[in-house]
Amino acid sequence: MQDKLNKIIGALFDEVNKVVIGMEDIKELLMVTAISGGHVLIEGPLGTAKTTLARTFAATLGGVFKRIQFTPDMLPGDVTGFYLYTLDGESRFVEGPVFANVLLLDELNRTTPRTQSALLEVMQEGKVTIEGKDHIMPQPFMVIATQVGHGSEGTYPLTDVQSDRFMFNVQSFYPTHEAEKDIIERIDYLEEPEVAQITNPQMLLDIRKAVRKVHVSAEVENYIVDLVNGVRYSSNVVGGVGPRATIALYKGARALAFMDKREYVIPDDVKKLVIPTLRHRARLRPEAEMDGVIAEDIINKILVEVAVPK
Repeated sequence: MQDKLNKIIGALFDEVNKVVIGMEDIKELLMVTAISGGHVLIEGPLGTAKTTLARTFAATLGGVFKRIQFTPDMLPGDVTGFYLYTLDGESRFVEGPVFANVLLLDELNRTTPRTQSALLEVMQEGKVTIEGKDHIMPQPFMVIATQVGHGSEGTYPLTDVQSDRFMFNVQSFYPTHEAEKDIIERIDYLEEPEVAQITNPQMLLDIRKAVRKVHVSAEVENYIVDLVNGVRYSSNVVGGVGPRATIALYKGARALAFMDKREYVIPDDVKKLVIPTLRHRARLRPEAEMDGVIAEDIINKILVEVAVPK
């Protein structure tokens, strides 16, 4: 059964590679997120294929795909939906674009914190509550969000609670010389790509169920908690690293092991995911930022200090 599911994952990678050149680390983290039941935030400068990658990946997964292009004037009801009332007092619920299996939040930090907050419940609980009534998302449900770099014109920083809803934060960069050369040589195909659907919602749920069977030893569990605590209680960190970070690291490590055709997690699985798990959560003290300290510096220091289980 696992061999069959791993072949499906390989086919997903092959299909995405037809359209998106390079960005191998981001592709892998998208897959880890999809099969472990989380959400992912892709950050980077304009024109680095963030949206193309997210849209292509969603197309290969199958199910209902929807996209929200965020703007500063967008309201919470534009995202979650609303009740439409008639003159005779009757009402019907109009679903917002969040009702999807794969939801692309394009340039999330171009909308206000008020509208961002409309996503908190749906990302954590898979439902929205409007006028006291719960509306459940289809399953599986996955959010892929993109945001332009911090400080770009017309952007709002994501709140700590919003950032914490994302399992991973990955960063996209401008392509290498060879990758960019490959892009222009294949541009006629890339502008009108043919993307095949590889999975469907039930198949993805089956993969997630199989991932949950991957064994994590007590020693590796302690290693995960020690790494998170090391960053959480660093003298340069003032907050943001809560238990969701520990859970994300645990679930992500199982997914990596599954993708590597192993039935158990090894410390290297954990190490590979520490930075994308903690980078966007660690809120630095102002004095640390003034000294040029970044989250990756703190995380790498903790990786050296915490003993690796044998």
